[in-house]
Amino acid sequence: MIRLLLVNEIRLMCNVLAAVLEEENNIEIVGCATSEEQALNIIQSVDVDIILTSTRLFGRSTLDFVEQLTGVAPDADILVLGVTERKNQVLQFVEAGASGYITRDSSVDELLDTIQATYHGKALTSPEITAALIDRLSDYARMFSDLETGVIEEAGLTPRELDVLELLGKNMTNQEIADALIIEVGTVKNHVHSILSKLDVNSRKEAATFLALINKKTL
Repeated sequence: MIRLLLVNEIRLMCNVLAAVLEEENNIEIVGCATSEEQALNIIQSVDVDIILTSTRLFGRSTLDFVEQLTGVAPDADILVLGVTERKNQVLQFVEAGASGYITRDSSVDELLDTIQATYHGKALTSPEITAALIDRLSDYARMFSDLETGVIEEAGLTPRELDVLELLGKNMTNQEIADALIIEVGTVKNHVHSILSKLDVNSRKEAATFLALINKKTL
């Protein structure tokens, strides 16, 4: 049985999706969260296999929310509903921790196929997105092969940027980093932007991966 949590700020959409998905014999809707607090409470109280979340949530970045979910529900697969099939957007969600996506133009059958495939450890993507993911993996391989001791220092990161990078490596959100360092969220965003630029990476997930690879090599 696939235990599925729906996350959508519109209650009607949650109810409609729940009604459709529960027609499947092997899908159980364990909750329908219309707020971040509800989603986190459900995750803490029941076992969840898949989290199906909308791209528009609670006035905050869905990317940040996906990253947060990977921390609080590491065993659950995260599917993002309503994306456009632009390479950059899909890659950002995957790098944030999403296992898959459903585009705005997808049919109910395609939604069901994606849920079933994800549960069985498979990914359904277009050839273009698959190629982009392979390219990104190649980039990671290149990053690893080129790593040298001291590369972080050579990038010229400030002590505060190093603090932020360390917390990025723990999959913390901007708000969590701000709370930990007692600074404003806007300041965190500025530091993250500077870190990405100095390390020549495209996302916070890449920066965290970069740090993990360096730490692994210097052990």
